[in-house]
Amino acid sequence: MADEVAPLDAEIRRLIKIAGPMPVRHYMAMCLTHAQHGYYMTRDPFGTEGDFTTSPEISQMFGELIGLWMASVWRRMGSPNSVRLIELGPGRGTMMLDAIRAARVMPGFRSALAVHLVETSPALQQRQRQTLAGLETPCAWHTTLAEVPEGPTIVVANEFFDAVPVNQAVKKGDGWHERVIEADANGNLHFGNAPEPIPNFVITVPKAVRDVPNGAIFEWRSNTMTVDLCRRIVNGGGAALMIDYGHVASGVGDTFQAVRKHGFANPLASPGLVDLTAHVDFQAITLDAETMGARVHGPIEQAEFLSRMGVDTRADALKAVVTPAKAAEIEAARLRLTAGGPTGMGTLFKVLALSHPKLESLPAFEKAGAEAPADPAAVPIA
Repeated sequence: MADEVAPLDAEIRRLIKIAGPMPVRHYMAMCLTHAQHGYYMTRDPFGTEGDFTTSPEISQMFGELIGLWMASVWRRMGSPNSVRLIELGPGRGTMMLDAIRAARVMPGFRSALAVHLVETSPALQQRQRQTLAGLETPCAWHTTLAEVPEGPTIVVANEFFDAVPVNQAVKKGDGWHERVIEADANGNLHFGNAPEPIPNFVITVPKAVRDVPNGAIFEWRSNTMTVDLCRRIVNGGGAALMIDYGHVASGVGDTFQAVRKHGFANPLASPGLVDLTAHVDFQAITLDAETMGARVHGPIEQAEFLSRMGVDTRADALKAVVTPAKAAEIEAARLRLTAGGPTGMGTLFKVLALSHPKLESLPAFEKAGAEAPADPAAVPIA
């Protein structure tokens, strides 16, 4: 596919000409969230007609099991009369719709819920409102987490943190230099390095990656969102569930990538027209959460999480009431969610939970013999 001339291309080149090379994080933020031309601000990128497909779009089972997880967490919180159910980056609203339907197995949870969706994209907000229009559960939309009222909270975030702008630094003989976006004489964008090393950056880099060879790339993100999440659940009670692709231990490597039409693309071509992501560093999130006083559960692989939540039982319940052809589709979806390898999501995606310190165990993360989550077979058939 030939690279398109994107509306943001000229603006990015203009800013580079005025202010100099642009840090990767600034480029990523601009491409994704520019008010007029940002990727997420102007389109619905999900599904077969879009650029990528997320787990909730693959099968209703994914959202249903998340709903059972939330209901079980609420019960372990002491079944508060009011709880804020927050989703970060709700996509089309598909996961929340399936989760709330599954929550019918615990009526007290449904009646205690107030749903808060944190979404910056006007286009996706509109799609979410359409998806959730029939819900009896009250829903409110916000552009930041800070806008959500305080109190007992359950947060879910599926493929949210991978889209948070990432910083990159390249190790050289005199230290770590920030990786930047430059423009050549013809206006073509390319990667470069800031001329001066980042002061005292070696203190920030994890010990495990300080002795890597020159040329290695280290990635990190602002911890603002993790800090805000932990402050909320430590002060008000509750838990947060994060599902994303990434690495369990901090390391080096360039994971900054673009996706378009379900295939990889050049991240510096067609800015604003392709999705930009980078792998999530779960160890960094864990360290930030522990510093804030939150309890950390996991991470575990998505396959293990879904298995412990009863994906096989749910799949069997769904297959029992449909045609053989539809049953084959359900089984294919289950395999895609849980399988490893290049086409599966079961091992690439990790699941991490954070909680108030008093919540010593959470569904799918506890030792054998702990309280089981709600029965997946009891969830109403959509």
